[in-house]
Amino acid sequence: MSIDVLFSPFSYKSLQLKNRVVMAPMTRGQSDNGVPTQQITEYYARRAASDVGLILSEGTVINRPGSKNVQNIPDFYGVEALNGWKKVIDAVHANGGKMGPQIWHVGEIRSSEDYPLVDMEKASTMTLEDIQDTIAQFAVSAKSAKDLGFDVLEIHGAHGYLIDQFFWEVTNTRTDEYGGKTLKERTKFAVDIVKAMRFAVGEDFTIIIRLSQWKQQDFKSRLAITPVEMEEWLLPLKEAGVDIFHCSQRRFWEPEFDESDLNFAGWAKKITGQPTITVGSVGLEGDFIGAFQGQGTGKADLSELIRRQERGDFDLVAVGRALLQDPNWVKKVKEGNTDELLNFSVESLGVLY
Repeated sequence: MSIDVLFSPFSYKSLQLKNRVVMAPMTRGQSDNGVPTQQITEYYARRAASDVGLILSEGTVINRPGSKNVQNIPDFYGVEALNGWKKVIDAVHANGGKMGPQIWHVGEIRSSEDYPLVDMEKASTMTLEDIQDTIAQFAVSAKSAKDLGFDVLEIHGAHGYLIDQFFWEVTNTRTDEYGGKTLKERTKFAVDIVKAMRFAVGEDFTIIIRLSQWKQQDFKSRLAITPVEMEEWLLPLKEAGVDIFHCSQRRFWEPEFDESDLNFAGWAKKITGQPTITVGSVGLEGDFIGAFQGQGTGKADLSELIRRQERGDFDLVAVGRALLQDPNWVKKVKEGNTDELLNFSVESLGVLY
């Protein structure tokens, strides 16, 4: 097995990447009242200068009430915030990188005194007018991403946030066209968002969607119990305009279904024929849950990741905490200096290295 598979170029539509390593979106919550700061600009620029193939930003919110749950999560609307993002993408490009914003709405999830938790059973149901405006605002932010010069965009459809709340039967009990007993029916909200964003950016601009089976509300939750259900979930998204599926797992090496050792990204590629991104504890021994419990974790070798990528299970590899800890992670791996890789320290969650 050769590490070279991680460092071959990748091309799709107008997206041209020098290697297969993606910086995973990681919430930093350090954009002043939603506006990216100079520190944020430098944080992303450092990863670009250190040969990350594609940087995906932390989640950035659309112009809708309740779209964020922490004050300093960045906005992706409004003159001041968009000017801040323009500085970010220009700095990333100046350092030889490529980047896309992750576009987000947190939905019912709340996490602070200013943005209190909402009981799922008491949360107000979106009206059809709310839904249509939300779809429109996703499209507005998509057009802004293209206009600012970003190379790609990602839709956050995972982890129990708004789009995922429509996928999940626990949170989507609607009886109108945006509800339904089947996962395929409950995919309509996401499909309509993708269609609107595709119309806003045109055919050649690459759209990624991040999906997960697990939820913050239930780590053992599964939307698609069988490959057939996964087809009914993913194929409508492909037809709507998704180019790349970013398949979030807590541990990338775990099989998605019993009949093979393919992980989520492997099954998504098999089902859709589209490129996929795998993610989940790449380069580390412990998963992210430990980090939120105040635990660090040791580094892990990449042999299983390389084996699966050489086999063609997925196209791109998203690295989260390892790259948060060490902006030079990619260069060290490429140059074979794996002995210099760092263990993950939980303190890095609060620092913009």
